[in-house]
Amino acid sequence: MATFILGISAFYHDSAACLIRDGVIVAAAQEERFTRKKNDEQFPKQAIAYCLSSAGIEVSDLELVAFYDKPLLKFERILETHLAFAPTSLTSFLKAIPVWLKEKLWMEDTIKKELGFQGSILFPEHHQSHAASAFYPSPFDRAAVLTIDGVGEWATTSWGIGRGNELEAQGELRFPHSVGLLYSAFTYYTGFRVNSGEYKVMGLAPYGEPVYKSLILDHLLDLKEDGSFRMDMRYFNYCQGLTMTSKLFHELFGGPPRSPESEITQRTMDLARSIQEVVEEIVLRMAKHIKATTGEENLCIAGGVALNCVANGKLQKENLFQNIWIQPASGDAGGSLGAALYAWHAYLGKSRRVTPKDSQFGSYLGPSYDSSNIAAWASKHGLIFTEHTEAEIAEITASRLAKGQIGGWFSGRMEFGPRALGGRSILGDARNADMQYSLNMRIKYRESFRPFAPICLEEDLDEYFELDTPSPYMLMVAPVVADRRLPRPEGVTGMDLLKHPLSDIPAVTHVDYSARIQTVDGNHNPRLYALLREFKSQTGSGILVNTSFNVRDEPIVATPEDAFLCFMRTEMDFLVLENVLFLKTEQLGTPLEWSEEPTKEVTWI
Repeated sequence: MATFILGISAFYHDSAACLIRDGVIVAAAQEERFTRKKNDEQFPKQAIAYCLSSAGIEVSDLELVAFYDKPLLKFERILETHLAFAPTSLTSFLKAIPVWLKEKLWMEDTIKKELGFQGSILFPEHHQSHAASAFYPSPFDRAAVLTIDGVGEWATTSWGIGRGNELEAQGELRFPHSVGLLYSAFTYYTGFRVNSGEYKVMGLAPYGEPVYKSLILDHLLDLKEDGSFRMDMRYFNYCQGLTMTSKLFHELFGGPPRSPESEITQRTMDLARSIQEVVEEIVLRMAKHIKATTGEENLCIAGGVALNCVANGKLQKENLFQNIWIQPASGDAGGSLGAALYAWHAYLGKSRRVTPKDSQFGSYLGPSYDSSNIAAWASKHGLIFTEHTEAEIAEITASRLAKGQIGGWFSGRMEFGPRALGGRSILGDARNADMQYSLNMRIKYRESFRPFAPICLEEDLDEYFELDTPSPYMLMVAPVVADRRLPRPEGVTGMDLLKHPLSDIPAVTHVDYSARIQTVDGNHNPRLYALLREFKSQTGSGILVNTSFNVRDEPIVATPEDAFLCFMRTEMDFLVLENVLFLKTEQLGTPLEWSEEPTKEVTWI
């Protein structure tokens, strides 16, 4: 009889669920995709329902449930922190404690009540869940393991070794000294939202210069050669207050935090560049220490900081390890996957089956939909569409993209993690000099400085980028090859660089000639691979722009209805829902009300 384990992460941000069967990942999804509330932290009822449905089982069929951290240990840290900073921490204490006393402390009861589950519930530590998510799905029988985030219970960074089905912890950095919280402090200070705006700081960094780097290293933290550090907490407010930075921090950097949505100045860009370089330095020192200490040839990484793909690219370029594997859902959502795998391998002692690439199936772990059901739904609402074969869809899509059109691409299972990997994507021609502006302003409705990622055929990787390893999960940044670059205009800096193409694939070339790369090999997403092959056949270019299928401040679309509404509310030219094609010009005047919420009439398969 098969053994099913459900992993859950919830009640901080980005809650999620994952189901494994005999150690193999069956399904995983973030709650935000179903509720349409970005970074939804509530108990993942709908994600759990999907996971169970995908396996055709009931709650009673579960062997055990694993929650991604230890609430009692986390509560201990919160209490001790508030006591250490009393009385200045009183306001923060009064805000935090009620939800703990009412809900978070009784996690076992909550899980049993929400699920109707009477079996065993396991609570691995937060960084154990991260480490398990990094190592167990990786293609390595043994590896060094590094996890870096804001904070779990007490640990903010941990490292150790994975061998077979065992994880051995060897060291950790503890709260309040945290790479993730340091970066989040600058996210807050530069006017972006903590826990969701960090990637904006990363994207803004190339516009600036590291003029504040020495100030950070001289005043904010004492960084050691092994990557460990202690922060001067006088400059921060997250232990005792409701903000990230203190008055002393503001004085050091010359003023109060930038107001959200206000003008982004050169100073803001320089701050972003400075903290980005500091974090890269910390990560490199940590990796060098781990390599020297463990002697391992492979490295696995997880935790929210592992989504800093610029730092990942710098680490890859150092060639400290022969191979690096990064968990695609490195943040808290991936904790659900790690908790489930930890329960199977570490708690139940089950052996591991290592696969040549990895065992995460391209991270396509969410629901999928059938073309016939989509067509039936569209017919019911009087929408205009055409149905095609897969080959015809690839040919039509490639042709329209080559003409400069922008299309929504909804294909196969939804991705698990923050990146759209060709399951729920918006696509464009990377050669088009106007594409970056058009996508940001006409489609995504977001800040103009934000870069876009390329997807390219894996076999063509070295034709475009200086990267010596595949990057299927869009977690590595690398430079565009030199012979594709165009000269940087003299005297042009900051946002003005957006007006000047910097390569022959300008839509995916950031202002420092870098790109966040996704390679496609056809193994887990043959439809996307076929599209790239067809685009290359028509144009000679095997590369496209790939951005997530959503608009600013909304989750990535999950259902055909979500996708269609997003399509109609933006200036996309066409939409592909599996083998069903919609053209924008043909939809005007149709009876569906675009201001309404999706009807969710199409069910997953």
